[in-house]
Amino acid sequence: MFVPHLIAGFVPAQPAAPGAYTLTAGRSWAMVAMALGVAGAIAGGLALANRAGTVTRRRRALAALVAGSAGTVVGGLVVAAADGGPGTGYGIVGGVLALPVGLAAMLLGGLALARVRRTVSSTAGTPG
Repeated sequence: MFVPHLIAGFVPAQPAAPGAYTLTAGRSWAMVAMALGVAGAIAGGLALANRAGTVTRRRRALAALVAGSAGTVVGGLVVAAADGGPGTGYGIVGGVLALPVGLAAMLLGGLALARVRRTVSSTAGTPG
């Protein structure tokens, strides 16, 4: 019997490329980055739009800054670790989209925090 035919029966088959809807590790990390960015953008938007107390607005602004920066870092790591382009299962599209969403969350959080500080400093000198 020919030896390569015997060996071919024991060699495991190569795994197929991930499908379009397969949840790979890269895609899941990209979703985590997007979720952090969107949560930060929502918190920053609420901190800017809401006339809640100063402490609540400050907490929301800080949450937007933290979540936005975490989403940007995780998205950047996904993009840096990707070995292939779009459609390869490495999550590069989600990582690239998470970068501006995280930056927008940080921008909203920073604007809200500046507004809270300006409000606190302007009311600090008035007699209560």
